[in-house]
This record gives sequence, structure tokens and C-alpha cells, in this order.
Amino acid sequence: MTTTDWITDLALLLVVFRQLRESRLDRTSYLIPLGIVAFVAYRYLDTVPTDGNDLVLIAALVAFGTVLGIAAGVCTRIRSHGGQLYIKAGVAAAGLWVLGMGTRMAFQLWVGHGGGADDVARFSAVHRITSEQAWVAAFVLMALAEVVTRLVTIYVRGRMVTRERQPVADGRGTATVGRAS
Repeated sequence: MTTTDWITDLALLLVVFRQLRESRLDRTSYLIPLGIVAFVAYRYLDTVPTDGNDLVLIAALVAFGTVLGIAAGVCTRIRSHGGQLYIKAGVAAAGLWVLGMGTRMAFQLWVGHGGGADDVARFSAVHRITSEQAWVAAFVLMALAEVVTRLVTIYVRGRMVTRERQPVADGRGTATVGRAS
């Protein structure tokens, strides 16, 4: 792993760890993780191989990233106070995030420095995964799926919280706080 690999992996981990303390949900909450994965995609995603079972590998890891992202988004507390939304990642959300990021980091270390390259080459040959780029694409797209689905889940949940707090007419000409109709 290069220094850049370490920095980007750790930056993605810090995104959630900084949310272990409650913070305001604003554009920065979305732009920082999206910027990091956009950089990673730009840096590593040269192509998406489609030969052999490359797409099966990619789809499996994207599905895993999607599940982790949605689950982490669901496990993130969202509350409204004074017209602002606040989020706080709980232990479960942070754990899911670390699981996804940690899986990628462990795989990179195992293949690059732990003797796993031969095992991955054998696995790839047996399962018709045609290139190293298929693995790179699968893990980059897994990270992208995890980040995007977590953010979309938080966005949707934030909209639901906002809607629950909006004043609605109660039929008598007065406004009450509750669910929007």
C-alpha cells in the first residue's frame, strides 16, 4: 500500500469517527466523503473489466458495500433541533463502516505484503476472474456503494425527520407539529 492508499483509507475511517460526536448535518457531511471516494475512483478506477466472471465479483462486492452503507445509515442517529438536523454515528454504524473499510485495507495488505497474491491468483483462475483490475474495480466500487448508500440513507431519513417536525393544519385553522400530510 502506498502512502496515498493509507491516507485515503484512513480519511474515510475518520469521516465516521468524527460523527461519533454529534454534528450538524450539512453539505460538508455529504461533500467530504463523496470527495474522498471521487478521488479514489479517479485514482484507481481505470476500467471496469467485463470478461469472464469479473462482473460477478464486482456485483458481489458492490452488493456488500450497499448493504453496509444502508445499515450504517440506518444505525446513524438523526435528530432535529432548532430547525437544523444533527447526526451521530453510533457504535453499530461505526462498526459497519470499519468492517467495510477494514476489509478493503486487510485485503490490500494481505495481497501486497502478506503473501496472498498467489492465493488470489489461484482463486481468480478457478473462478474466471480475468485480471487484477477486476479486483481493484470491485473494491473501489464497493467503497463507492458503501459511501453513497450511507449518505442517501441519511438524506432520506433526514427528510423524514424534517417532515415529521413541520407544522401541519389540524382542520381548525391552527398549526400543530406533526407529520406532513
